[in-house]
Amino acid sequence: MINSISVTELKKLGNVNLIDIRSIEKYNDKHIMNAKNIPMEQLLLSFDKYLNKNEKYYIYCQKGIQSRRLCQILQNNGYNVANVTGGYEAWILNE
Repeated sequence: MINSISVTELKKLGNVNLIDIRSIEKYNDKHIMNAKNIPMEQLLLSFDKYLNKNEKYYIYCQKGIQSRRLCQILQNNGYNVANVTGGYEAWILNE
């Protein structure tokens, strides 16, 4: 089962390891404050270059679909991750 978190719950957590897996262009256009941009393609090439298995990461994309798939892969490889349900679009609607 994939760990997930709603944007409402995420906002309550404060400062966390938040990763935006969208393209650099979309990230530069608009993103959640304090999110780090690591495009999905880059992350898939080398998990350990970007992530530490001792840390927890919250991952989002535009709608939460790609990030959900990526979270499944990362969890299967021993990473502590949670998918942000609904992605950036849910964040915008919740502002």
